[in-house]
Amino acid sequence: MDVFKNKTVLVGVCGGISAYKVCGLVSRLVQSGADVHVMMTHNATEFVTPLTFETLSHNRVTVDTFDRDFTWEVEHVTLAKKADLCVIAPATANVIAKIACGIADDFLTTTVLALKCPMLIAPAMNTAMLQNPATQNNLNTLSARGAEFVYGGVGHLACGDNGSGRMAEADGIFNEIVSMLSVKRDLVGKTVLVTSGATRADIDPVRFLSNRSSGKMGYAVAAAAYARGANVIYIKGYTDDFVLPNEWSVVDAFTTQQLLDAVKSNLGKADISVMAAAPCDYIAESAASKIKSATLELNLRKAPDCAAWAGKHKGASKLIIFAAETDNGEKHALQKLNAKNADLAVLNDVTQKGAGFDVDTNIVTLITSDGAERLPLMQKRELADVILDKILSL
Repeated sequence: MDVFKNKTVLVGVCGGISAYKVCGLVSRLVQSGADVHVMMTHNATEFVTPLTFETLSHNRVTVDTFDRDFTWEVEHVTLAKKADLCVIAPATANVIAKIACGIADDFLTTTVLALKCPMLIAPAMNTAMLQNPATQNNLNTLSARGAEFVYGGVGHLACGDNGSGRMAEADGIFNEIVSMLSVKRDLVGKTVLVTSGATRADIDPVRFLSNRSSGKMGYAVAAAAYARGANVIYIKGYTDDFVLPNEWSVVDAFTTQQLLDAVKSNLGKADISVMAAAPCDYIAESAASKIKSATLELNLRKAPDCAAWAGKHKGASKLIIFAAETDNGEKHALQKLNAKNADLAVLNDVTQKGAGFDVDTNIVTLITSDGAERLPLMQKRELADVILDKILSL
């Protein structure tokens, strides 16, 4: 398959009965044209021998960090640098916890810590271990860092239980690898600026005005741009607790004025600017002390319009704006597109189930000067790639 041409795939095998399934996966990857290197934990060798994987991969299998039977090089670093994708299968609860915490106490975890390529994890463990809050927290941590996961179905487990925790079959893992290696790298050398999350306006020392934005859509766009090779400038207000790659240039902006200042400082560096933040639209005259009156009257004035400023000063760069609406959405989004001199408006009706704030999915319509493209319900990460495809086509 062309997707595997000149691609190096690392396969990390942990100690679990489903390690035998990985033999078929390695064989299929090699037959498809990938250069496959297998790393094993010591426990994994109790289930499948290194010789088996060496025969299938045509490459030396590494278990021991201090093995001297090879041409000298810092092997874990060398493999990490050449890898296009790393697959951990089966991924035990123990190794998942080590990777999440940055522990590097064997060859496999040391190599993973040095990786810069995408990582696919195929968990395999007892149902109770998978559902344990500690394991779930580790999975969420790795997901926030960009790791992808592939799970098996519910069924009979080697321990005798019946439930979730089975490793995905080799075909399912292979298909996910194909999908991940097919990610476009069409933003290499480009800079993408993304604003994300909500800003706040103080009413008094303990109260503020804001909105429901979690920053999930902005984070998804930034992650998609990064995966496609872009340099990312991530201007964030109040968001969920995402783990951000060290390579991103991150700017905190907690008020709308701070957001505007950050956009002004960074817009000139961007080839594409994505105004996904939900700025607080109004500024209150904040009281110096906590308000304790029986009634409350607020004097509000309009906050700066970051997207409009970006539209006036974008030059040759492309500008994407978001329009969260509750009625007459396409009409209002088109008006915003024109008023803010944007190239693309992403409209979502926040009254629809599965769309809008603080959920992982969205339902949007892409608005350009040429018309509207209505999209179905999809994950925000998937939608992020659709949005980037659209802006690159304009």
